Amino acid sequence: MTKTNIALFPGTFDPFTNGHKSIVDRALAIFDEVIIAIGVNPDKHSMFTAEQRAEYINKVYEGNQHIRVMCYTGLTTGLAEQMNATVLLRGVRTVKDFEYERELADVNRQLTGIDTMLLFTDPEYASVSSSIVRELIHYGKDTSKFVPIPL
Repeated sequence: MTKTNIALFPGTFDPFTNGHKSIVDRALAIFDEVIIAIGVNPDKHSMFTAEQRAEYINKVYEGNQHIRVMCYTGLTTGLAEQMNATVLLRGVRTVKDFEYERELADVNRQLTGIDTMLLFTDPEYASVSSSIVRELIHYGKDTSKFVPIPL
């Protein structure tokens, strides 16, 4: 019997961050199963609820038996052990993201023995993420060059 290779992609999976989907799509080519774990923090409010995110993901990957969507609270490393994940999957958009995620990967490996795979998003999604756009909006910056505005 062979061991199933399971990748755990923790985070929020923002429906407007296409880079997240590109990462999961590439992970599906590598792993037997990808678990998209939506982090739930009751103290943090976001644009979409965990249920809305899960519903969106299920629509995007409808019929794909290699995707599992779930919500979780607590530490990602604990969830990875609980789900028998063989690797944590993290998306990287910039070199700065890479440096941060690499340090985090070292800590995770020391704590749990679980490796982290860092995947760069497709180049077309690498420059601006929705979280950056939200931050720009928060500070009153013009985002028209980043966000298509329907008329």
